[in-house]
Amino acid sequence: MITGELKNRIDGLWNVFAAGGLVNPLDVIEQITYLMFIHDLDDTDNMRAKEAVMLGLPHKSIFADKVKVGDREIDGNQLKWSVFHDFPAAKMYSTVQEWVFPFIKGLHDDKDSAYSKYMDDAIFKIPTPLLLDKIVSALDDIYAQMAQIKDSDIRGDVYEYLLSKIAQSGLNGQFRTPRHIIRMMVELMDPSADEVICDPACGTSGFLVATGDYLKEKRKEEIFFNRQKKAHYMNGMFHGYDMDRTMLRIGAMNMMTHGVDNPYIEYRDSLSDQNADKDKYSLIFANPPFKGSLDYDTVSADLLKVCKTKKTELLFLALMLRMLRVGGRCAVIVPDGVLFGSSTAHKAIRKAIVDDNRLEAVISMPSGVFKPYAGVSTGILIFTKTGHGGTDKVWFYDMQADGFSLDDKRTEVKENDIPDIVARFHNLEAETDRARTEKSFFVPKDEIVQNEYDLSINKYKKTEYKPVEYASTAEIMAELHELEIEITKGLAELEELL
Repeated sequence: MITGELKNRIDGLWNVFAAGGLVNPLDVIEQITYLMFIHDLDDTDNMRAKEAVMLGLPHKSIFADKVKVGDREIDGNQLKWSVFHDFPAAKMYSTVQEWVFPFIKGLHDDKDSAYSKYMDDAIFKIPTPLLLDKIVSALDDIYAQMAQIKDSDIRGDVYEYLLSKIAQSGLNGQFRTPRHIIRMMVELMDPSADEVICDPACGTSGFLVATGDYLKEKRKEEIFFNRQKKAHYMNGMFHGYDMDRTMLRIGAMNMMTHGVDNPYIEYRDSLSDQNADKDKYSLIFANPPFKGSLDYDTVSADLLKVCKTKKTELLFLALMLRMLRVGGRCAVIVPDGVLFGSSTAHKAIRKAIVDDNRLEAVISMPSGVFKPYAGVSTGILIFTKTGHGGTDKVWFYDMQADGFSLDDKRTEVKENDIPDIVARFHNLEAETDRARTEKSFFVPKDEIVQNEYDLSINKYKKTEYKPVEYASTAEIMAELHELEIEITKGLAELEELL
């Protein structure tokens, strides 16, 4: 969470845009994203150069020698943030507008790549040299402040706080997933170097970025010292779909900034017939839209066969079952209503997951997890596509704390169930004898079926009642009489004083 001086500086940057006439939150986020991308390109290029020296590998800077921008060739060094940020305002503005921005738009050689497609209609909207100078100075201050904070996740926290401005504005129904929840889900699934990963409602690619970072951390040698696996990581591993071109643009830049050269980020209505993906992915992460309601005409017919409904949260579950290959796994956030809803469609999708595939875990999260942007209670479903059943028993966990207060402030607290959730999920053999009064326990499939496939933890969790001994009625009455005598005595003494 962003607090203190850093939060003030980011809010100050937002005010700089407002004073300059840019007030649409999506426009502001987009322009900030371009500039952060330009800044990070410089940092990333320097970091890759250092890594290449350490590993004894060749490295060619993207800013090396002459760089072709349109029909012109210019000194690539002038395109670096660390160089042009010292230019006078007018020169900086012309450099960024005429050279740097066209440079990043044409950065990807593959014109069919997601980056090229969504940068093609990108527009540099900062209107004046003075405004750009103020923005660049503000961003320099923000990056300097970030460098003082010894937290590897601070860059992501800053970006998340910026994206929260979209949610605060109420535009486009953007519904972000907190990064620590994303990280928990990635750790639970422990992706391998050979995965083909998809988020069918990817937004700014939060799940894909976190998965890429996790693989760099846990499988670095396996992936980056193997030419074939590195090529898969850079080009074929990550897939994301969304219907908002601004989000796709931000998502593509977000992935490239995090070192994935060619993610497949596609404009697509995942629930419609234009999404033909079937039996394709080995791993799906998602926090799909909750409150949507679609017309039957716009929904793919094979999804309606699984559960005939207009509710997007149910249709996305049917979609994920279709998109996964046999043996593929899914971790998805769903509103609580999906777990216990009594409609035919609710029961049908839960039945499909439990009976026809293998439901592994249901993690119940407290309603404050998505505050201050939403107060909805949610859960995480983890399942594997088998096509022929396999659910024997389901692991339930009642998360009561996620490391932050559950009010609108979401300040950091000591109570945090996430490390326990991850540790227990990766050692389920030790969970067999856990009682229903514990935070986690197993429920056999037969019991779930008998309860009409209800997956809410309250259906199975038992509350441990401890007997409380109260005094007898006679003792209570005696105490009341003594109190009455004391009160009467006190009133008498008060009257004497008057």
